[in-house]
Amino acid sequence: MNIRAKVAAPGEAPNGGEEPASAEAPQKDNVAPLVPKKAQETEETAPKRRGRGRRLFLLVSLPLIVLVVGSYVWLTGGRYVETDNAYVQQTTVAISADVEGKITDVMVDENQTVKAGDVLFQIDDEPYKIALNSADAALAQARLEVQQLRAAYRTAVAKLKAARSTAEVRHRALDRSQDLAKKGYATPADLDQAQLAATQADNDVALAKQDVDSATAALDGDPDLPTDRHPSVLAALANKAKAALDLKHTTVRAPAAGIVSQVDKLNEGQYVTAGTAMLSVVEAGNAWIQANFKETQLTHMTPGQTVEVGIDTYPDLKLEGTVGSIGAATGSEFSLIPAQNATGNWVKVVQRIPVRIKVDTDGSRILRSGMSANISVDTGKTRLDRMF
Repeated sequence: MNIRAKVAAPGEAPNGGEEPASAEAPQKDNVAPLVPKKAQETEETAPKRRGRGRRLFLLVSLPLIVLVVGSYVWLTGGRYVETDNAYVQQTTVAISADVEGKITDVMVDENQTVKAGDVLFQIDDEPYKIALNSADAALAQARLEVQQLRAAYRTAVAKLKAARSTAEVRHRALDRSQDLAKKGYATPADLDQAQLAATQADNDVALAKQDVDSATAALDGDPDLPTDRHPSVLAALANKAKAALDLKHTTVRAPAAGIVSQVDKLNEGQYVTAGTAMLSVVEAGNAWIQANFKETQLTHMTPGQTVEVGIDTYPDLKLEGTVGSIGAATGSEFSLIPAQNATGNWVKVVQRIPVRIKVDTDGSRILRSGMSANISVDTGKTRLDRMF
């Protein structure tokens, strides 16, 4: 007789899975206690409701915060007017020779710093020394001629005096002849001879007086006129001064302190003509900024407002300045061919007006003409200020 024992499956009790009714099922440690279904649903939905509330708060508050902050920034903005269409400007003096001649010496090099009065180059001065000596001789000759004219005047005055004395004698002789003729002691021939002598003496007086007038006119109407005030002497003095000035101009000097440029045009032995630009001196210490603002940016801009200047060459450098002046017209008005808007295909374009920015002297020394700049002008009025 075969007897088989049934092996209990895991989780089942022996003897066919039936447990004694009176036996108590053992409690396992890892089994959670039973919780009511409604309580479980409340605990699960509570976090979901809290998350939904937070999302709703964020969806409402964040746009509101952005709106408030943006409105504040916009209302308090607009005080600073900026442009990057700005460039450094410096006075550039074109140096030319005032006289013609051959260059004998060049005293400067390219990009050399010079002071006012420094010699730049020298022109052959020998012809101008000769011209000055000739002017000196002409001046001496003019002074000599004035002395001769003054002597001629004195001679004419003396001749006039002598002629008048002779005329007086001739007239007395005529009077005696007339008396003798009345008494019958003088012949008509004697009377005619005395009359002729008196008339001739009167003519000599008239001629002598004309000589005096002519000598006076040669002395510019004033016999006591100083020699160097005579017109011919003044002309000679002017010629001498011009000759001396031409000689001085053979030495070309820097008119102002700055940096020499374009020296390569100068060569020893080169012949230059008067008025031809030979090199340039850039006044490095005299710099300003020309900023081209849009016309819509100039509403509240006035001269004297504070300006912050940034230079592209020196990113970390901030210069201070002021608005010096605002241009009299837009840039297009000064162009060679101004725009003509009286056509049917006209399109409105915002114009730009140049504004001159004064830069502090200490900061302008490192600037160079043509450098790009960034300009920020403090107008002192925000959008909020303009609303009230």
